[in-house]
Amino acid sequence: MAGRIEDYALIGDMQTAALVCRDGTVDWLCLPRFDSHAIFAGLLGTEEHGFWRLGPAHAADAEPPTAARRTYRGDSLILESEWDTSRGTVRVTDFMPPRDGAPQLIRIVEGVSGRVPMRSALRMRFSYGRVVPWVHKHEGRTVAVAGPDSVWFDTDCETYGKSLTTYSDFTVAPGDRIAFTISWEPSHKQPPPLPEPEQSLEATEDFWREWVEHCTYHGPYREAVIRSLITLKALTYAPTGGIVAAPTTSLPEDIGGVRNWDYRYTWLRDAAITLSSLLRTGYREEARAWREWLLRAVAGDPENLQIMYGIAGERELGEAELDWLPGYESSAPVRVGNGAAHQLQLDVYGEVTEALHLAHMTGLSRNDYASLLQLKLIRYLEQHWDEPDEGIWEVRGPRRHFVHSKVMAWVAVDRTIKLIESGDADGPLEKWRELRDDIHRDVCEKGYDKERNTFTQSYGSKELDASLLLIPQMGFLPPDDKRVIGTIEAIQRELSTSDGFILRYPTTSGDENVDGLPGDEGAFLACSFWMADDLAMIGRVDEARKLFEKLLALRNDLGLLAEEWDPRLKRQVGNFPQAFSHVPLIDTALRLTASGAYGG
Repeated sequence: MAGRIEDYALIGDMQTAALVCRDGTVDWLCLPRFDSHAIFAGLLGTEEHGFWRLGPAHAADAEPPTAARRTYRGDSLILESEWDTSRGTVRVTDFMPPRDGAPQLIRIVEGVSGRVPMRSALRMRFSYGRVVPWVHKHEGRTVAVAGPDSVWFDTDCETYGKSLTTYSDFTVAPGDRIAFTISWEPSHKQPPPLPEPEQSLEATEDFWREWVEHCTYHGPYREAVIRSLITLKALTYAPTGGIVAAPTTSLPEDIGGVRNWDYRYTWLRDAAITLSSLLRTGYREEARAWREWLLRAVAGDPENLQIMYGIAGERELGEAELDWLPGYESSAPVRVGNGAAHQLQLDVYGEVTEALHLAHMTGLSRNDYASLLQLKLIRYLEQHWDEPDEGIWEVRGPRRHFVHSKVMAWVAVDRTIKLIESGDADGPLEKWRELRDDIHRDVCEKGYDKERNTFTQSYGSKELDASLLLIPQMGFLPPDDKRVIGTIEAIQRELSTSDGFILRYPTTSGDENVDGLPGDEGAFLACSFWMADDLAMIGRVDEARKLFEKLLALRNDLGLLAEEWDPRLKRQVGNFPQAFSHVPLIDTALRLTASGAYGG
């Protein structure tokens, strides 16, 4: 069985990523890209679906021992795990070098004390665990081949095959360093170069040290902010600038349920808010690369803006179910692709426009096509802002007039008006000022419940929605407006868990499933950070700080967060690690620091 979600560490090379469990098992790795087929899919099934375990040897009928300690080496994505055994102590260093050739996963075993018997067990299964490759020797190297893929396994240790698995048994003493590497290459090409593990380790450490030096945040939450920034960088597909929402698919929002989705794509919403955090912490190059990705992705067809694209801008992300995988802790189905790609979500126009506006305001070099795109998006919204949509949460129930969608349509128009007022674009200023006023009036009349003094999830509904917390953050209304304060307090009353964390929305209303899906879900971490932001904005800074620090305590020992927190099971749930959790962590840290109350 795979470990708990929070038992995993992330390593990656800015093109794909692996998850490494506390017992030294790599249970998830897609090659050569985030959205490629997995060669290790044990995370969503069993060991039969692929894994790579490296750690102290143990009896066949015993559970693999878990590391006594693990950490990232400084501010990097280099994982160090240490085991204390009766024979001594051993360290394993796992990393993926930033890529300029074949993708590699390198594991270096180092003896610390005593003499520790070790074992590497490598079971490669291609196509998400369905295909057993042909494993053979080629000029002294072990290679696994199936269809278009080949994976090359290199080590100085003796290897042997048993039960369709490649093993290495060896012993390490103090000072011993033994490396293991897998490299991917298209099967029709020449073998990848022999790895150079020690040189790659040094280069990887240099890369991360130099990258972190660009961070401009030096406040009291620097450790958490830096780790979140590194995670966001790891989720960026370097060749294109696209940012995946998470490196995994189908980690459940409801253990044992069906709320399992593929997040290995670029959501415009997630990427736009990620851009915002990167810009505000000094990372202009990543922001520029994302803007260029956006312009390529929507080129020629801005009126049919998708909510998500592939990491190179692909439009077709057809959803399918992998019925040979039982799912994480029997949470089926396992899905690849995402059928929500063609939903109508009007809020995306606001998020994209806000990101372009922030890039403009922070001095990112002007791009005339970016301004042209912004104007085209508003012309589309002129005709469609008053239509129902699926909303920010991608409900698979009926379309509604979601309040958050209307608010973000207002944001899109407002930021474009500011662009025109700055002299950097031309447009019908008076006409769009009237449009901005019309949208604002519509929301305040139809999306506000006067009796309860709160905005609601959609026009005519009584339900609440945590996305309403963004109303003051987007400048739609000032924080001291009684309607804003009433909405914050209503969400605290009705969408708060016993731990004080925030649900996205009630998943059921009477006998109705609001989002068209059975089951429930945990507290949504992004929404909980938004609550901390709002509390700080309305002057309840002590309460905001306490909530923020409770949220920081939910991170695993390596500072990573999934999408949600299950308050019943007291564990992380959903895809992992999740950009949409780490971005608001950064934003809230910046806001609390700016308040001056915490030594920032």
